[in-house]
Amino acid sequence: MTVPDSTASVVRLGVPGDHEVTHRDVAANGARFHIAEMGDGPLVLLLHGFPQFWWTWRHQLPALAEAGFRAVAMDLRGVGGSDRTPRGYDPANLALDITGVVRSLGEPDAALVGHDLGGYLAWTAAVMRPKLVRRLAVSSMPHPRRWRSAMVADVRQSARSSHIWNFQRPWLPERRLTADDAALVGRMIRDWSGPRLPEDDAVEVYRRAMSIPSTAHCSIEPYRWMVRSLARPDGIQFNRRMKMPVRVPTLHLHGSLDPVMRTRSAAGSGQYVEAPYRWRLFDGLGHFPHEEDPVAFSTELINWLKDPEPDR
Repeated sequence: MTVPDSTASVVRLGVPGDHEVTHRDVAANGARFHIAEMGDGPLVLLLHGFPQFWWTWRHQLPALAEAGFRAVAMDLRGVGGSDRTPRGYDPANLALDITGVVRSLGEPDAALVGHDLGGYLAWTAAVMRPKLVRRLAVSSMPHPRRWRSAMVADVRQSARSSHIWNFQRPWLPERRLTADDAALVGRMIRDWSGPRLPEDDAVEVYRRAMSIPSTAHCSIEPYRWMVRSLARPDGIQFNRRMKMPVRVPTLHLHGSLDPVMRTRSAAGSGQYVEAPYRWRLFDGLGHFPHEEDPVAFSTELINWLKDPEPDR
């Protein structure tokens, strides 16, 4: 896919400080994906959540590169500079996008770092393609089976995830997301953050990215599948498949003030990990700990990635 100039001006951004980031497209799983890349060394693949794109990892890219890693942040299918395909937004296919990118980058495996939806897909990829996942780090998202049970059985979690239920209506959610230059995106990011609110310029970037044609629809589609498939055969089959344990070292990160995902919902995901599992709760942070306190987040992540024997 050739990225139009209007899209490129939004997604091919730089990172803070005197650092150069390389932008390019790679082919995987029948589509093309935009990536931002820095550094050399073992691959660390960064997966964004909703309502963001690769730029959410702008602080971690240079930190990882300086620590001796090949840091790559990709735009998920339908977002940023990646292809907006008419279908393929179920988690199994999105996970194959991720592992396909690992192969396209010429690497034998990767440490996956996922936030929000990216975390959901990182959990999924670690189960579906374990040989391609060296380590797993997830922020602000429980294991998919834990997510499912919390959404169905926990009234408080269901209420906090009201935006996901609202996404189930046709067309109206897309219109609301893009109305008034995607003002709703700005409210979501501010409301979901802790006391350390994002800068206005950063919020503006996310609003512009969501305003790229078809992005709102593609961003919502994974959540539509996650809810509408709860009682369908494909959803039940996916849930059964996710019973397979994660067998790579796992770091689970969460903000204590996350208004979207309860700590209680995320905690306990370690029951699905048959490998060293480390839980880290960031006091005073909300749904975006990697942006709210990038130094603390990056330090925790890098120390864990460099630890040859991460303890349980």
